Amino acid sequence: MRIALDAMGSDRAPAVEVEGAVGALLDRSDDVRVVLVGDTERIEAELARFPDAPRDRLEIAHASEVIEMGESPATAIRRKRDSSIVVGVRMLQAGEVDAFISAGSTGAVMAASLVILRAIPGVDRPPVGARIPTATGKCLALDVGANVDCKPHQLVQFAQLGSVYAADMWGVQNPRVGLLNIGTEPEKGNEVVLEAHQMLARLPNLNFIGNVEGREIVSGKCDVLVADGFVGNVMLKFYESVAGLITGMLRRELTETGAQLDLERVFRSLDYAGIGGAPLLGVNGVVIICHGGSPPLAIRNAIDVAAQSVQREMVPHMKALMALTADAPPPQDS
Repeated sequence: MRIALDAMGSDRAPAVEVEGAVGALLDRSDDVRVVLVGDTERIEAELARFPDAPRDRLEIAHASEVIEMGESPATAIRRKRDSSIVVGVRMLQAGEVDAFISAGSTGAVMAASLVILRAIPGVDRPPVGARIPTATGKCLALDVGANVDCKPHQLVQFAQLGSVYAADMWGVQNPRVGLLNIGTEPEKGNEVVLEAHQMLARLPNLNFIGNVEGREIVSGKCDVLVADGFVGNVMLKFYESVAGLITGMLRRELTETGAQLDLERVFRSLDYAGIGGAPLLGVNGVVIICHGGSPPLAIRNAIDVAAQSVQREMVPHMKALMALTADAPPPQDS
């Protein structure tokens, strides 16, 4: 298996990517190889810092350009065809690698994936999923920012893709799918959510449990949580901020009382570095998007997620599910 890693994507590229790749390969005893995509000279300079790097499983694919965070994604992928993102996605499309990972511009990764890889038949808008911790384990929230305005049938597609991911990647049998809403009653919500609820309830191959309120997310009521990208992104960023808030409050309280508590252990599950990256679901290939501020640990874990996605044939399973839907009459949004 060969995994392409955008070596020029993160805020501290290529140091973070090189260290993460070396660490991932040293941890693995299988035949996974990592292709570092980017400026060869800079990558080689970073690799020189790791004399124990398994060079027989590390390759470099030169890319002379970098897409910056502030650039227009659509314009950048057209003008910078030798950028690390475009080169990496093209390698995936050509079958030269089995997965692609980037901590670069999320918009550019999404645009390149849609233009080059194309969406799976039956998928209008590929969503980005994020793993969030709950009282009973974890939940996949999607979309968390890729599509801020959605139609009801697109939320249905998110639910189907998320259900396959939870089953393949986490081993959840018959994943529970919830629709994020302002109330649990079927008649609650705006027009889009109301219609999406009706459509989800009619799907025979989906374990739809109904609406899920914000206060129910942390309880672990569902394995997959569906929302449009606007709501999902607000929820995710609030979720990420809570760890720091509670840590500070507990630290002040414990300092005053003299008690002791391993705060790092308590909040480790909320650290995105331990999660690795967010999958871009619904495109013809395994694409993992990492946070721009990712440390080496996040890159290392993203490589593990990418490898598991390939090994468990997640994309073929998504294609098979969406093909079943495609055989049925197309959903009609009112």
